This record gives sequence, structure tokens and C-alpha cells, in this order.
Amino acid sequence: MADERPWIKNYPSGVPANIDPNQYKTLLDFAADCFKKFKDRKAFECMGKSITYGELDKMSNNFAAYLHSRGLEPGEKIAIMMPNLLQYPIAIFGALKAGLIVVNTNPLYTPREMKHQFTDSKVSAIVIVENFASNLEKIIGDTNIKTIITTTIGELLGLKGHVVNFVVRNVKKMVPKFELTNTVKFKEALSQGKKFTIKDFTNEPDTVIIHQYTGGTTGVAKGAMLTNKNLVANMLQIKAWLGSNVEDGKTVLCPLPMYHIFAFTVNGLAMMSFGSHTVLVTNARDLPSVIKEFKNHKVSMFTGLNTLFNALLNHSDFSSADFSELKITVGGGMAVQKAVAEKWEKVTGCRLSEGYGMTECSPVATINPIDGTARLGSIGMPIPSTDMRVVAEDGTVQGIDGIGELQIKGPQVMKGYYNRPEETSNTIKDGWLCTGDIGSMDEDGFFKIVDRKKDMILVSGFNVYPNEIEDVLAGHPKVLESAAIGIPSDKSGEVVKAYVVKKDKSLTADEVIAYCRENMTGYKVPKEVEFKDELPKSNVGKIIRRKLREEEKVE
Repeated sequence: MADERPWIKNYPSGVPANIDPNQYKTLLDFAADCFKKFKDRKAFECMGKSITYGELDKMSNNFAAYLHSRGLEPGEKIAIMMPNLLQYPIAIFGALKAGLIVVNTNPLYTPREMKHQFTDSKVSAIVIVENFASNLEKIIGDTNIKTIITTTIGELLGLKGHVVNFVVRNVKKMVPKFELTNTVKFKEALSQGKKFTIKDFTNEPDTVIIHQYTGGTTGVAKGAMLTNKNLVANMLQIKAWLGSNVEDGKTVLCPLPMYHIFAFTVNGLAMMSFGSHTVLVTNARDLPSVIKEFKNHKVSMFTGLNTLFNALLNHSDFSSADFSELKITVGGGMAVQKAVAEKWEKVTGCRLSEGYGMTECSPVATINPIDGTARLGSIGMPIPSTDMRVVAEDGTVQGIDGIGELQIKGPQVMKGYYNRPEETSNTIKDGWLCTGDIGSMDEDGFFKIVDRKKDMILVSGFNVYPNEIEDVLAGHPKVLESAAIGIPSDKSGEVVKAYVVKKDKSLTADEVIAYCRENMTGYKVPKEVEFKDELPKSNVGKIIRRKLREEEKVE
């Protein structure tokens, strides 16, 4: 088997080839272990207010008991729809302790997107921040939701919370009017829950506990069914990879939303295994709030994605933060550009390790070593107990440097898509998860993403990968952000079009094209350049090329 996994021999010292996914029968067994071991340590903090592991245990017990008192049965679905707040971990562990299936929901969803997710998953309860309740009101009649628990941004922040809520409601006017009947406030639910007990229910390794919806960039958003075993395994895999590089009880900064699977598993679960103190940033787009937490804490680990790293590096206050404790920076969600990674290391003194994953594998599949040997431009090596291969269009498994679709096998691979057997069988074949990403593996077992199948541009029969063009453009001193797509051409089938956000107003299209000519072969050079004030992004900051392609069709 070792020969089939060439990366094992290059694993950093102390990282095992495999983990035991049966170390904990369920995610709740793991959580109970953490709550007991780290009872008096700070678990989560938000806007200066923190709760300990022991308090999280008690509050989530009360929340679970309340859910049962409302008649919710194990196996029913509960949507949790909020940004990073202290209420989030309480609601998550409370829902799991009640045996409910959690449907993580992006709070910025439109009513249409909410309706799809809630009806597709058959959600019967929801915890929602009042800022988004007016959208729920528009579609509640089309859903099976009976139990509505509302909360506010400041609800668990004590006296400061009253000020926060006043500003949010009256100054920033961020809470549109809504009229939902039969709602209960989050604190009231916690208070009432003290009078009740949690009913017993069966909970097995193969029990589905999360419906995590894929971003929907490839059609309709689908609910990936993640089981106890999937999430326990991925938590243990990440823990094994980080190993001795994470000191117990250190501070971790979490700017990415916990409703996103990357932050949920890495920050929400794996960091708990170290008894870490996780500082939640409510809105990562508010860069001063991210920088403020860097200045208020000795941050030892930071997770983010390329757009966030880039934005921070281009903010005048960032470089004055104290990075002396920063030992680990992990990038995921999208390709980390070389220029950004190099600048990050220069400014913070910490090497940026890129990882790779998908919602369908809970999500982490590969990661670069974090011992300083990370390779720029690579997504790293498969984590313990994970197999990965490169498969060509004709189904042949490729060797060293061969290009094809990346396929993954491991205990973190989802059970399937909820109520979509056909989609499931198209995605998981003989136990292998077909990622739709094109990549290659070098002789040391490091993998590289070349691009998404659907984003590939075909110029006169040559494959052109947008990531490469964007990577080159990121190195131009006057470019802040860029995206590349293919547009139709009579001569060559397609040509490259680049969209650029300027860092320096003096930048011209000719300069962009000349720079690309210096750095890339002719057919890869953009034939058109369009300047934009901003690029379309998903709510976690991933650039959506599909939207740019749609704009082109409209024009």
C-alpha cells in the first residue's frame, strides 16, 4: 500500500500514515471529552466576550432540552442561520445533543436560496439572527418550519450587547421589519431549557448529523450528508497533521464563517481537540475588526482564503500587528496565489500552507506541511488515512506529473447527497469521490490543482487554466485582484479575457497585456482586459468566475 501512497515517506516527522476513525463513536463523544478535559479554559470568544468549554457544555445541554420540550424529534432538521457569534457553537452542540440534523445556512442567502435549502432538507426548526428574519418571513409559508428561535448580534454580550444591538438596529439600520409569529428568543430558550431534560436517542458512527450544502456553483445546491464518522475522522486527520505544531490552549483567529465547512471542521472541531481559544470574527469583510483581534490577542493560528490574505496585506494597519506567536497560517477554499503567499510570509514571518478540500469530504483532503516546508503553488499531500489519485478522461490512472481529475477516498468522504441518488452515484464511484478538479501529483506525492474542469479555457486546442493567469497577474504591483475567463473567438474557439481590480489607478490595459506577455506564452495572454471596481464573490470571499461568464453572455 505504501507504494501507492508515495506521499507517506515525505510526511513531516510525527505525522502518522493513518488515524483511527473509531477513536470516538460519535461527534458528541468527542465534544464530551473536550468539555470535560478543558472545562475551565476559554473555548470561544466574540467581540470581547468569552465562554469556557464547561459553559458551552451547560448551555448546549439547556438548548438541547429546550428543543426536545418543543416536540422536536431526533432525526429532524434544524437550520442554523447566523454569522460568527457565541450563539453558533451553543446552537450547534445543542442541536446535536438533541439528535437533530444541522443544516448550516448562509445568513446572506436570498429568500429564493433559503426556500430551496429549507424545502430540499425538510427543515422543521430554525435559529436565525433577526437581521435576516424578514427574508424568512417571505418564504416561511412554503416550508415545514414550526419552531423559530430568533437572536440578536449582541444577545450574549452582556451590557455591551445592548449598545451593539442599538447600533445595529437604529444607527446602521441593519434589521428590516418582520412579523413572524410564535418565535422565542435564544436566551429565553436557554432559560426554559433548564427545566427540561434531554431524551435518549440512538446515535451511531454512520448517523447523518449535518446537511452541508455545496455552493451551488455547478447547478442546484445539494445537501452533502455528513456523518459522525466523517466529521470525527476529518477532525482527527487535521489534529494528526497539525500535531505538535499546535500548543495546547493557544489563541486561534477565526474570520471565516463557521457555517462554512472549512471553518466548521478546522476551527470549530479540530481546534477544540487542542483546547484552543477560538476568537470569532463576526464580519471578515470588516478588515479593521480582523486587524483589531490580531492586535488584541497573541494569535498562534489563522485560517483564511486568498482574497482575505490579499486584502489584509493591502491594508495600511495590518503590518503593525504583533505576529510573534503566529506559527500556522492555513489557506483553503480557493487557490492561494504565489505573490500573496510570498508577501504573507514576508510581512508576518509565517509561511502560508495551502490546503484543499470539498464540502463532500468534510472538507479537508490535502494540506501542505506546516513545519516550514510548505511548497508554494501546491495543495500539499493527502492527510492521514486518505488516498488520492489522478484519473485521465479515458479512466486510466495517471503516474507522476500526469494530468487528470483528482479523486479522493477516505473516511471523511460523505455518505452522499440528500435525496439525490443519481447525483451521488455520479460523484462517488467505487468509493472514490470525483472532485471535478484537474490536477497532477509530483514524485514526492505533492498535488497541484490545475483548474476546475468547467473553468478551463480552450484556445486553439490548447488548455489554458485561469488559475495560472490570475497567479501571474497577482504579481503585478498595480493589480489588487483579478479573474480570467474564456470568451468566444472566431479564430481560436476561445480567447482569454481578464478582469482586473486596480491597486494603482494609473494601470492601463496595455500594461496588463505587456506584463502577461513577459510572463506567459502567447496563447495564454489575455486578448481583452476589463477593469472593475470589484469582482463577484461568494459569501466566503471566493471569486465566482461563473458570474463573469454570465455577464459576457448578457453583453
